[in-house]
Amino acid sequence: MRYLLELAYNGSNYQGWQIQPNGSTVQEVLNNAISVITRKQIETVGCGRTDTGVHAKQYFAHFDIDIELPPMFLKSLNGILPADIAVHDARMVSNDFNARFNAISRTYEYHIIFEKDPFLDHLAVRWFHDLNVDAMNQACLDLIGDKDFACFSKVNTDVKHYNCNLMAARWYYRDNILVFEVTANRFLRNMVRAMVGTLIQLGEGKFSFERFREILESKDRKMAGTSVPAHGLYLSSIEY
Repeated sequence: MRYLLELAYNGSNYQGWQIQPNGSTVQEVLNNAISVITRKQIETVGCGRTDTGVHAKQYFAHFDIDIELPPMFLKSLNGILPADIAVHDARMVSNDFNARFNAISRTYEYHIIFEKDPFLDHLAVRWFHDLNVDAMNQACLDLIGDKDFACFSKVNTDVKHYNCNLMAARWYYRDNILVFEVTANRFLRNMVRAMVGTLIQLGEGKFSFERFREILESKDRKMAGTSVPAHGLYLSSIEY
């Protein structure tokens, strides 16, 4: 039987989702907790990678098991998991369902604050310069579509191509937080953080729209801006 979990996590204490040889990961902690409850060796398959320090408001993972989960499984699992990981739902799915490959789109958010806020420390990035949000939104229009985003990708990644279909990208304020929200069918490693760093440079007036288009067309990571810190990034939703 195959089960699908919906969870959320604060990534501050983890080396990302995927199991790594050194350092704790969300996948490892989740696998161990499920294994303790079921007394089976469990290996979860996640809907995608998140890097070190990145958070997830909504994340999905599936696993296979030869027994039916007990009625108190969800409560028991959350009782074992640390406070920074919460599982919201566990349901049986068809055996051909795949949490990663069945995803139609993924949405990420990046959070920026401009004033010191002790309650958002390590959950948003504080910026010390004014930003032209209208200009940044204008540049977002050039990102929409099925394009090669190699200029925003970490180099030497194990991918067959750098094309992603970007369906939406915008900046907006949510109370005192400036949010960048972007939706695509897939994302490259470090893509959102590099994209945000580049858009911020444009918003600070460091280069023009024409230069932004040149960066996008260059397919050269060295042309784009510096990646912003990981702790402001959230995987916010997955669509199947």
